[in-house]
Amino acid sequence: MPRNVLVLGASYGSLFATKLLLAGHSATLVCTAGTAALINREGTRVAFPVRGVPGLVEVDSSALPGALCAATPEAVDPAGYDLVVLAMQEAQYAADGVRQLMQRIASSRTPCLAIMNMPPLPYLERLGGLATDALAGCYADASVWQGFDPELVTLASPDPQAFRPADRAKNVLQVGLPTNFKAARFAGAAATALLRELEADIDRARYLHDGQAIEIPVKLKVHDSVFVPLAKWPMLIAGNYRCIRPDDMIPIREAVHGDVHESREVYEWVVRLCSRLGADTSDLVPFEKYASAAAGLGKPSSAARALFGGAQHIERVDSLVRRIARQLNEHSETLARIVSLVDARLQANRGQFAAQQVEHA
Repeated sequence: MPRNVLVLGASYGSLFATKLLLAGHSATLVCTAGTAALINREGTRVAFPVRGVPGLVEVDSSALPGALCAATPEAVDPAGYDLVVLAMQEAQYAADGVRQLMQRIASSRTPCLAIMNMPPLPYLERLGGLATDALAGCYADASVWQGFDPELVTLASPDPQAFRPADRAKNVLQVGLPTNFKAARFAGAAATALLRELEADIDRARYLHDGQAIEIPVKLKVHDSVFVPLAKWPMLIAGNYRCIRPDDMIPIREAVHGDVHESREVYEWVVRLCSRLGADTSDLVPFEKYASAAAGLGKPSSAARALFGGAQHIERVDSLVRRIARQLNEHSETLARIVSLVDARLQANRGQFAAQQVEHA
């Protein structure tokens, strides 16, 4: 049965939308007016590395069985969709227009699958045992999540690595690391059944390339445990945030393998923290497997690139993990240094922005 899915975010979101289209479903990408016009005119293109195929396979949305369109936030009625996919960076949900759409999504009671490093506050309520009010300060604007029913919010870790090539238009995305979206089930049976239906459809789909039906990587994998998406937290702390140095940034590969002892130490500390929250060993990823994957990541993390590009907000999983640890009376010196470095860089970026505003006033 074809489903109609609303995807907030036309960059990373176009990856998930492409998999839906390939499976015969319809997707609407929410983005800026300029990007929406481009997508509605030319569609999207997502390039995948495919095992056994030389180079990259570029998948053109116009060649897929599903229907794609793009719209600005104010033009969208979420009540007309079976599922909402939240595929933006956490701070973007507070932007004017998107904030109002989020309120309409909450009121519509449409199930939401968040593909984010920073879990929505309603999802954290599903973990149990956390004082979520004390975690609100980690978010750019926690009020965005008011009105959402935790039973209608679930989370998938954005494990696949993808980026916009600098020399291509905004409707083009390239997948660097074609891993899977690992999603937790919803609290309710009906919404979970929808998620598993999409999982099966995506798994069956094939793409015709040079006359041959091939399997395109990046699948949706639905898990019963609500803790599975937390497997990304040790990776973010040991790798992504440790790309950030006082005055520069380094690739993820160097952040992990430059001091493997410290990387292992902080990685396993976060694993133990997740276990204390209720995660099983099978929900998480061993350090050796992560370190092996990190060896192929030759660019700084998106968080580091954003910080050194002048961003005033990034996803603060580092701060979130630290606050959760405090609730459990746990402490990591490595994590404390990370949080201090990010705080300092954000403060500098905001100060520079304020100075520029005064200068141009």
